[in-house]
Amino acid sequence: MGNLFGCIQVDQSTVAIKEKFGKYEEVLDPGCHFMPWCLGSRVAGFLSLRVQQLDVRCETKTKDNVFVNVVASIQYRALGDKASDAFYRLSNTRSQIQAYVFDVIRATVPKLNLDDVFEQKNDIAKAVEEELEKAMSAYGYQIEQTLIVDIEPDEHVKRAMNEINAAARMRVAANEKAEAEKILQVKKAEGEAEAKYLSGLGIARQRQAIVDGLRDSVLGFSSNVPGTSAKDVMDMVLVTQYFDTMKEIGASSKSSAVFIPHGPGAVRDVAAQIRDGLLQGSINQ
Repeated sequence: MGNLFGCIQVDQSTVAIKEKFGKYEEVLDPGCHFMPWCLGSRVAGFLSLRVQQLDVRCETKTKDNVFVNVVASIQYRALGDKASDAFYRLSNTRSQIQAYVFDVIRATVPKLNLDDVFEQKNDIAKAVEEELEKAMSAYGYQIEQTLIVDIEPDEHVKRAMNEINAAARMRVAANEKAEAEKILQVKKAEGEAEAKYLSGLGIARQRQAIVDGLRDSVLGFSSNVPGTSAKDVMDMVLVTQYFDTMKEIGASSKSSAVFIPHGPGAVRDVAAQIRDGLLQGSINQ
């Protein structure tokens, strides 16, 4: 109906290209415009000023001879003040951008090893953006942003990389486990040494207490019973301890202790051997 009355509507974020008798005349901004078709005026087409996105998948080879698929995402838009250039100078904008992306990626990636491609993907994106900006600005387009959204090596290469990474992590885990076991062994040895040291202190104190008790017993008995010597008291103490020991052994059904030779008279022999050993040690000193 609008064309019938010579009017045309241009939507927001869009411009229209007006021609008169086939020749470019002006760019129409959003709104309603008079279009006298009877005088040779017409709309050649519409051009969107919105930001558009183009995803480009490019296959190339790295410096270490690994084929990868690099996916670049290009965000671009037409410039309103250069709408005529954007409309007339390019017949297929997307194909033109794709050609430039292929050219830059295939010139940059072959200089890098596979690991470097992953690490320097921002540098690759920047190189693509700079090249596109220089080329497309002459055609009335502005490059908003360029992103390298994916880098896909061959499936066998990815599996090999994962296996290398897994092996490295297993090696680290094995080292950590060995270090932990080493620490446990060291701590266990330190604990055993400390336990033995404390046990030795306990035994030494026990023996010291026994010696002190025997000394007090011998002195007390000798002073209260005239005519007895320290030897007689020690013999009596050893006999008493002997019978106490035999009582303890007899009270336990699972005891495996055996005295050889067995008999009360053997106590005197044991005492004599102890005294002889002590005397011999004193003479040697």
